[in-house]
Amino acid sequence: MTKHWSAPLLVNLLLGIPAVVPVWLLWYLASNWPLAALGLTEREPTEDDGVLPWFVVAGPVVLAFGLLWWLANRPLRRGTTLPPARYWALSVLAMLVPTLVLIVISEA
Repeated sequence: MTKHWSAPLLVNLLLGIPAVVPVWLLWYLASNWPLAALGLTEREPTEDDGVLPWFVVAGPVVLAFGLLWWLANRPLRRGTTLPPARYWALSVLAMLVPTLVLIVISEA
């Protein structure tokens, strides 16, 4: 049974709702340490615990979501006619849509 691109799009849009949490955790970690060290962002003034607690908190959350996302997409990838590169690009972009919508809404 061959699936079209609509099934992966719908599944990844739905997975994008809980993905808001790990995406935010990764942004917070990146913006407070490596990007701030490069001068691209400013550190949160109250953040003085260091990076280790964030790895302990964010690590399992990001790994659990990554595993869930991969396990949900593996069977879909095998059943679709999309080329691999296009399938994974569609999946990542669809998963990021809810986060991007929240960013746009919060800026308005």
